[in-house]
Amino acid sequence: MKYIPEPINTSEITLPDEIQELTELLARNTHEVWAANRSAGGWIYGKIRDDSKKHHPCLVPYDDLPETEKDYDRKTALETLKLILHLGYKIEK
Repeated sequence: MKYIPEPINTSEITLPDEIQELTELLARNTHEVWAANRSAGGWIYGKIRDDSKKHHPCLVPYDDLPETEKDYDRKTALETLKLILHLGYKIEK
Protein backbone atom coordinates (compact mmCIF):
# COMPACT_ATOMS: atom_id res chain seq x y z
CA MET A 1 0.00 0.00 0.00
CA LYS A 2 1.38 3.39 -1.01
CA TYR A 3 0.85 6.21 1.45
CA ILE A 4 0.25 9.67 0.00
CA PRO A 5 0.28 12.42 2.66
CA GLU A 6 -2.63 14.86 2.36
CA PRO A 7 -2.18 17.72 4.82
CA ILE A 8 -4.98 20.28 4.97
CA ASN A 9 -4.25 23.15 2.60
CA THR A 10 -3.48 26.26 4.66
CA SER A 11 -1.87 28.26 1.87
CA GLU A 12 -4.56 30.96 2.05
CA ILE A 13 -3.80 31.68 5.71
CA THR A 14 -1.49 34.56 6.56
CA LEU A 15 -0.46 34.79 10.18
CA PRO A 16 -0.60 38.18 11.86
CA ASP A 17 2.81 39.33 13.14
CA GLU A 18 1.89 38.81 16.79
CA ILE A 19 0.94 35.18 16.10
CA GLN A 20 3.91 34.58 13.82
CA GLU A 21 6.16 35.30 16.82
CA LEU A 22 4.79 32.11 18.37
CA THR A 23 6.38 30.05 15.61
CA GLU A 24 9.85 30.10 17.15
CA LEU A 25 8.53 29.35 20.64
CA LEU A 26 6.52 26.41 19.33
CA ALA A 27 9.45 25.19 17.23
CA ARG A 28 11.71 25.26 20.29
CA ASN A 29 9.14 23.36 22.33
CA THR A 30 8.59 20.83 19.54
CA HIS A 31 12.28 20.03 19.71
CA GLU A 32 12.19 19.80 23.51
CA VAL A 33 9.26 17.37 23.41
CA TRP A 34 10.98 15.27 20.74
CA ALA A 35 14.27 15.25 22.69
CA ALA A 36 12.52 14.36 25.97
CA ASN A 37 10.76 11.43 24.28
CA ARG A 38 13.99 10.22 22.71
CA SER A 39 15.87 10.53 26.01
CA ALA A 40 13.11 8.65 27.83
CA GLY A 41 13.52 5.90 25.25
CA GLY A 42 17.19 5.52 26.05
CA TRP A 43 18.62 7.63 23.23
CA ILE A 44 21.74 9.74 23.79
CA TYR A 45 23.75 12.23 21.78
CA GLY A 46 26.03 10.80 19.12
CA LYS A 47 27.83 12.59 16.28
CA ILE A 48 26.30 10.11 13.84
CA ARG A 49 22.81 8.66 14.06
CA ASP A 50 22.91 5.01 14.98
CA ASP A 51 19.54 3.40 15.64
CA SER A 52 21.03 0.22 17.08
CA LYS A 53 23.03 2.19 19.66
CA LYS A 54 20.30 4.82 20.09
CA HIS A 55 22.63 7.68 19.22
CA HIS A 56 21.28 10.83 17.58
CA PRO A 57 23.14 14.03 16.58
CA CYS A 58 20.11 16.24 17.27
CA LEU A 59 19.95 15.46 20.99
CA VAL A 60 21.33 18.90 21.74
CA PRO A 61 19.75 22.17 22.91
CA TYR A 62 17.59 23.86 20.27
CA ASP A 63 20.08 26.72 19.88
CA ASP A 64 22.78 24.19 18.94
CA LEU A 65 20.74 22.53 16.18
CA PRO A 66 21.70 23.08 12.55
CA GLU A 67 19.41 25.58 10.82
CA THR A 68 17.98 22.79 8.65
CA GLU A 69 16.66 21.05 11.78
CA LYS A 70 15.33 24.30 13.26
CA ASP A 71 13.56 25.00 9.96
CA TYR A 72 11.87 21.58 10.12
CA ASP A 73 10.49 22.41 13.58
CA ARG A 74 9.54 25.93 12.47
CA LYS A 75 7.57 24.59 9.52
CA THR A 76 5.70 22.18 11.81
CA ALA A 77 4.89 25.04 14.19
CA LEU A 78 3.89 27.40 11.38
CA GLU A 79 1.58 24.86 9.75
CA THR A 80 0.01 24.05 13.12
CA LEU A 81 -0.77 27.73 13.76
CA LYS A 82 -2.14 28.16 10.25
CA LEU A 83 -4.33 25.07 10.63
CA ILE A 84 -5.76 26.38 13.92
CA LEU A 85 -6.83 29.58 12.15
CA HIS A 86 -8.02 27.72 9.05
CA LEU A 87 -10.33 25.65 11.25
CA GLY A 88 -11.92 28.82 12.63
CA TYR A 89 -10.23 28.99 16.01
CA LYS A 90 -8.76 32.19 17.38
CA ILE A 91 -5.44 32.61 19.08
CA GLU A 92 -5.35 35.32 21.72
CA LYS A 93 -2.78 36.32 24.25
